[in-house]
Amino acid sequence: MPTFYIEQFGCRATQADGAALERQLLSRGCTSASEARSADIVVMNTCTVTAAADTQARDAIRKLHATNPRVRVIVTGCYAQRAPEELSQLPGVAWVVGNSHKPQIPEVIEAISSRSGFSRSNSFLPLSTISPASQPDLQQPAEILIGNIFEQQTLLTTPVFGGEGNHTRPTLKIQDGCNSRCSFCVIPFVRGKSRSLPPDTVIGELQKLSQAGYRETVLSGINLGTYGRDLSPRAEFEDLLRRILDETTVERLRISSIEPMDVTQDLVEVFASTGRLAQHFHMPLQSGSDQILAAMHRWYRAEHYARRVELIHKRLPHAAIGADVIAGFPGETEEDHAATLAFIDALPFTHLHVFSYSKRPGTKAASLSNHLPGAFMKRRARELRALGERKAAAFRRSQIGRELRVLTLHPSSDDSSNRTPALSSNYLRLFINGVFPANQWLDVRPTGCEGASVTAQVSEFDSEFASNALES
Repeated sequence: MPTFYIEQFGCRATQADGAALERQLLSRGCTSASEARSADIVVMNTCTVTAAADTQARDAIRKLHATNPRVRVIVTGCYAQRAPEELSQLPGVAWVVGNSHKPQIPEVIEAISSRSGFSRSNSFLPLSTISPASQPDLQQPAEILIGNIFEQQTLLTTPVFGGEGNHTRPTLKIQDGCNSRCSFCVIPFVRGKSRSLPPDTVIGELQKLSQAGYRETVLSGINLGTYGRDLSPRAEFEDLLRRILDETTVERLRISSIEPMDVTQDLVEVFASTGRLAQHFHMPLQSGSDQILAAMHRWYRAEHYARRVELIHKRLPHAAIGADVIAGFPGETEEDHAATLAFIDALPFTHLHVFSYSKRPGTKAASLSNHLPGAFMKRRARELRALGERKAAAFRRSQIGRELRVLTLHPSSDDSSNRTPALSSNYLRLFINGVFPANQWLDVRPTGCEGASVTAQVSEFDSEFASNALES
């Protein structure tokens, strides 16, 4: 069987798809390569949320082909769903497989390996079940396997190990797709309708992770707050959280991005009722101007969003509150931009993700006539990022002297310092004096700030554990 490598681009949901695919391939006898250039087959799992993401994927494919012209490339993911013909023209690409057919990539790999002389596994479906009868030689133009994403009913999922924290904090995707139609966003057209993992499956996956020794797990989705609305019987996200707290031994659960209108008082109360839910909310804002929010087809106005932030901050005064913001949406005036800056400045945000507007084919915003020059967007993005950095620095300073329970992480491969990286419930990144094993709880007191991180000492009452850890 061939060796394979999965090159990941984009969000946690894309990474979850890649993890599920890897599990499928390993179970069928394929071998994972340590790097892309040494693999027989490379799966490029792409993102298309911005034009820059498209460019990154194309450049990676060209670079891979130049490094190893013999490698066969399968391009999948959101870019493949949106523009398969475009990707099929790139050198080295053997197949383009959209999100609609991602579960069938193992059969595609069987097709490639059988032509290339690898031994055949009887566990694969015949190629005739997924492609036309005529099968071109490898040097022929790439095959395309794509369908209507809105007919997709399945949800590829398996815990993602790795990335941030280097295997310390797995991510479990429990929801995919989106039923909203924001005018700037291409994701519904490449991910399909909202669909959810059944609650019993979620509970089972989380319990297995806990039993394997993982202490924090991240729940992710494309539109996480809509979890369960497609199920029969219908489920609610906050009810799922209550079941997780009642029926699993998960020590800390963190949620990824959630839309502001899904942050209800009931949800915040669930978070406030326990220390097992990370005090961390990331709510896409996009703009602080009502005029721009309306043009974006967002379902709230600035006042509604502010009430959600105030609700969280009142009940959980030390919670991390992050937001996504788009700079330079078509028609955005200087007044709109100033309103966004003032809105963010007035609220207790702790971090921002800032993006320059990117024209996405097929979206309503792409057809607008009032697109802004790139220089305008870049300048506004710089101003938003500078404000975000000031808010983040103020939050870090506000945590100095508090007592925090943190989870130790694996250090980076080039870190030889006598310190241990860690993450708090409220998303502070810390460096703890001393060397401690990863995936351990420590009670610490932040002592100062160092760049985008906080330095900390192990609390005095926990010094016995620290001494034992240092000696072991």
